[in-house]
Amino acid sequence: MEHPDLVAVGNPNFATLVRLADTLGVSVSALMEGPAEDRVRVVSADAVMPLWAGERGSEARLMLTTTGPAPVEVWRWRLQPGEEYPSHPHQAGVVETVSVTSGRMTLVVDGAEHPVHAGQTAAFDGDAPHTYRGAGDEPCHLIMTVHLPPGPAAAG
Repeated sequence: MEHPDLVAVGNPNFATLVRLADTLGVSVSALMEGPAEDRVRVVSADAVMPLWAGERGSEARLMLTTTGPAPVEVWRWRLQPGEEYPSHPHQAGVVETVSVTSGRMTLVVDGAEHPVHAGQTAAFDGDAPHTYRGAGDEPCHLIMTVHLPPGPAAAG
């Protein structure tokens, strides 16, 4: 029989995972996956477990992280109308982009709201508090990238 505290330690929530990666100066995927074995990796969304799931059906899946001196995380998000994910500020030098493929969202950066619609991409410095919120009356689908600064983050 497993002890409940041990299960919690072995299964951190998404915010804890992001904070741990920021503290260590590595990508989230560096904490979760081993080195890539092939020159080309093709990842299907249904093969990747969501790292965050909202109460209304929203979710975030880390698809992959590129290798090299300045890695980039590639995420697929689905935001249900009115559901949001608030993120703490990341380490200095992190840049995020959100590209909405369908629906619309509200991106909140440092308290300011920015509507982002299907076909639009927004970029911002990730070292400010930010929130992703579904807007409108249908789900918002987006691709998010997290550009990590060169240096210790590349070691992961």
